[in-house]
Amino acid sequence: MRKLCLLALLCSPLAVAQVVKVDANSLMRLPNTASTLQLERLDVADYGTLLIPGNVTELKVDDLHLGREARIAIVPTQHSLQLIVQRAQLEAGSQITARGAPGTYQKAAKPGRDLNLRIESLQAQELSVDARGGTGAPGYVGLDGANGQEPGCAWGQAGRGADGDNGGDGRPGASGAHVRLELPRDFPDEQIKVWVEGGAGGLAGAGGKPGAGGKSKGCLIYRADGGKSGRPGANGQPGPAGEAGSLTVQRL
Repeated sequence: MRKLCLLALLCSPLAVAQVVKVDANSLMRLPNTASTLQLERLDVADYGTLLIPGNVTELKVDDLHLGREARIAIVPTQHSLQLIVQRAQLEAGSQITARGAPGTYQKAAKPGRDLNLRIESLQAQELSVDARGGTGAPGYVGLDGANGQEPGCAWGQAGRGADGDNGGDGRPGASGAHVRLELPRDFPDEQIKVWVEGGAGGLAGAGGKPGAGGKSKGCLIYRADGGKSGRPGANGQPGPAGEAGSLTVQRL
């Protein structure tokens, strides 16, 4: 049945399927061929994860069940996601995550994905949504200084070690998402847990190590002194945190 449902999701821009089930302790990714999906039932078992790809902009679910520590993980992208649920049952520790991606040396951190979540009937001890921004990339580590040359016995002095390069600054963290919740009027405020903070700035790059001076050398008539070591490079500065997102809660 699950394979048939996923096959149906592949067939049209507005895809409709009956049931999608994610087994316990497993990961399933929705197909990325349709921007709008509609499910009669979505069941993510205990410790399972359903991944929603970036091109999906609207997902409608009649009945949603998230088991213990189950996740709906939303891939970060510039397009917001509209998630509309008629009836939801969320077990302890379950969560919807729309977090941004951490930065790398090649790519900047990504912000949390904007999310509009509407749940018309909700049974849960807690509704947990994590839409924080991604952590900034760390700064580059400074290159180590080269070692000084050793002296000769007939001429020359030991070379001084080269200084280490300074470390690079950490990159900025990405911004948190803009989250809009439409929830039943009787669901308590204190049971709504949403995080929209900006991502932490990247760690400072460490300065390069100093090069060692040329070693002293004993000769027949005299002993050549060793060279001085270079200076270590300075550490970079940590990157700034990303801007916080926003949360809006509307009661149905």
